[in-house]
Amino acid sequence: MPTSAAGPPRRADAERSIARIVSAARATLSGDPGASVDDIAKAAGVGRMTLYGHFRTRAELVEAALTDALRAGEEALSAVDLTGGAQDALARLLDSSWSLVAESAALLAAAQRTLPAGRVRKLHAAPAKRVEDLIRRGQDEGVFRTDLPLTWLVNVVHYVLQGAAEENRAKRLKREETARVVNATVQSILAGSSEGPNATR
Repeated sequence: MPTSAAGPPRRADAERSIARIVSAARATLSGDPGASVDDIAKAAGVGRMTLYGHFRTRAELVEAALTDALRAGEEALSAVDLTGGAQDALARLLDSSWSLVAESAALLAAAQRTLPAGRVRKLHAAPAKRVEDLIRRGQDEGVFRTDLPLTWLVNVVHYVLQGAAEENRAKRLKREETARVVNATVQSILAGSSEGPNATR
């Protein structure tokens, strides 16, 4: 029947349209966190009505863009070899992570302006869990400090990555030096005192 034959192409067209809009949103928001829906629609080559047919609000579009960026980042980070000692494994993870953070810093800023803080944290749960597991492993190996809360140490790593991305964007830190600086900073923080009177995990 004609109606059944027309179904799959329409769905495929919609999926391609959504993918084009999300890709445009990632690129546009990465350049300007305050980019409007009109800016994104123009970059995607679609009209406002088409865009709003897929995303009812700008917040939905921002979340879709961030989710897509995190998915791509997760694919890259999942390929990093995290075997062996925790310090070396973390160094390899940081080498790959800082550039991803730099690329998505403006997109993250757009999400933080638009989405509830809890939602942004939830979307970052997988990357945070990977760092948390590595720090805990290092604590078990006796090479990372245990005198500060684990959640705080995970957040500190994230702050350092964000700071490096900002320094790189402002050209105060050369791109070829960033991985070394990030690694040296994070490793020195985590090495700290491995035990103390208020040690906590």
